[in-house]
Amino acid sequence: MSLIEKTGLRLLHRLDPETAHGLALKALQLGLTPSSGTVTSPRLRTTLAGLTLPNPVGLAAGFDKNATALRPLSRAGFGFLEVGGATPRPQPGNPKPRLFRLTEDRAVINRFGFNNDGMSAIATRLKDRPQEAVIGLNLGANKDSENRAADFATVLATCAAHLDFATVNVSSPNTEKLRDLQGKDALSALLAGVMETRNALDRPIPIFLKIAPDLTDAEIADVAEVALSSGIDGLIATNTTLDRDGLNSAHRDEKGGLSGRPLFEKSTRVLAQLYRATEGSVPIIGVGGISSADDAYTKIRSGASAVQLYSALTYEGLSLVPRIARGLDDLLKRDGFDTVAEAVGTAA
Repeated sequence: MSLIEKTGLRLLHRLDPETAHGLALKALQLGLTPSSGTVTSPRLRTTLAGLTLPNPVGLAAGFDKNATALRPLSRAGFGFLEVGGATPRPQPGNPKPRLFRLTEDRAVINRFGFNNDGMSAIATRLKDRPQEAVIGLNLGANKDSENRAADFATVLATCAAHLDFATVNVSSPNTEKLRDLQGKDALSALLAGVMETRNALDRPIPIFLKIAPDLTDAEIADVAEVALSSGIDGLIATNTTLDRDGLNSAHRDEKGGLSGRPLFEKSTRVLAQLYRATEGSVPIIGVGGISSADDAYTKIRSGASAVQLYSALTYEGLSLVPRIARGLDDLLKRDGFDTVAEAVGTAA
């Protein structure tokens, strides 16, 4: 990390976290952040659900909720980007404050509640996207919707023409009863509607399902069964957790979803369980607590075909992205893997 980036992060950490996040997005838009360009190699290039990625290190949803910084993010070293979540209608989300740094724990708690500009505004920005990047959208449901399951299909139909993939997010803890859609019957019905919409597109795109880390073994088995039967193209494991065990920071008891370092082990266990339950037949994106190349490598060896990160950027800055990608290349080489795919699941 450069001195400039260190100084910038130090100044941002003096501000309210949501204000600081807004300024970070503005700095991206103005070209004031590190820009490593594409990070790739024959070893890092990989395929995920038919998508060709320069490297397997992606940006998780939530960082660029409204798709306002697509071009600078596409030059930051990521192999792919996920923006959103997007809902059919704009919504303000939950009252502020709703974002908290847990510096001692290298973690973040948020209770945003799907605040976003709505699918129409986001689709307009996606239309002007950088074509060389791999970009997906996290699909959400309006808090006051009478048919949340239908909301996912509605956003997909509106935005799909400008996407490479889309993610069904039923695992946010910040919209009341949204996680109830992870139940076997409700999830099957929801995905059936989304897949019907996907299959009717002029250009069908891969569909991923993002799940929570706070599932029982039986619930994980149900998710695996639905994933296999529904025809979805992959899973994302995991979203944020409601667990607060072992935290030391002053904000540890704030309501919302916890992300960052404390989530790493829990999310990795769920990832490995899903990999075993699906016998490696459904690609999985591993997310939760990644802050180093070793973390990314652990996720891959636990069953992830690719990884995503977000919270670690709060503490390490954007220069972390190329460091992880290049470090992952070195680890794969060290252990004799010629491709990412060769390493997937080798320690699951």
